Amino acid sequence: MHIHEFGDKENPVILLLPGTMCYWKGNFGKVIDDLAKDFLVAAVAYTGFDEEDQEDYQSVMDEVVRIEEYIQTHYGGHIRAAYGCSLGGTFVAHLAARKKIIMDYGIIGSSDMDQAGKFKASLMAALMVKVTWNYLHTGSYRSKLMRKRFERQMADPDPYNRAFVAMTGRDRYDLSFLTKQSLKQQFRSDLITPLPKGTDNGVTKIHIFYAKKMGEKYLGRYKLYFKDPVIHEHDMRHEEFFGVHPKEWCELVKQICLEG
Repeated sequence: MHIHEFGDKENPVILLLPGTMCYWKGNFGKVIDDLAKDFLVAAVAYTGFDEEDQEDYQSVMDEVVRIEEYIQTHYGGHIRAAYGCSLGGTFVAHLAARKKIIMDYGIIGSSDMDQAGKFKASLMAALMVKVTWNYLHTGSYRSKLMRKRFERQMADPDPYNRAFVAMTGRDRYDLSFLTKQSLKQQFRSDLITPLPKGTDNGVTKIHIFYAKKMGEKYLGRYKLYFKDPVIHEHDMRHEEFFGVHPKEWCELVKQICLEG
């Protein structure tokens, strides 16, 4: 696990946690410069998801412990905020619930917070790797059907699909360092790691960027896993606010974290 820093070390720290199968540079490239004007930006590269890393990703909790230890060692155990993009939202939940570090604000970016049993999770992870591996590794889908579908999506004037590709980083960076094991374990571990319910550590204020078009069941999950979260509702799809409207996203993050 690596953490890449940007900005003045005297500024409050904001931790950025990537989504599933996302390379940190692609995931947060559009917002780092803007955030670094006001924060020390700490962008997380999960184990196995950085070209400098020789290890494979193992589990959510293994990464959580590494992140906590880094925060304790480098930031005195205290950060202003953490933003979790999709999968990263589960990391924010665990960091808040475990109370190993002090985090003033936790921001969940329309995470789905899906859970599954070990057998189903293993099947889903294997399928996910089979579908996505070749594209992430080489930039091309092996299946002709998938290639045609991808071409149609990229030709669509709606910027949403292109924004999702950009978040993986595959459109700009060589991701051949990614292993099938890291991809599989990241997806599987997220599904089988229980999320704490009713999290309220007495310090962290949880904010949710709720993508209304995902459906009301996700709003129900947020209210299950967090006590009295602040809901910011957008009539958008999963991570559309972040991926398609980075300027407005930065403005809202700064409003939450700097103005209270």
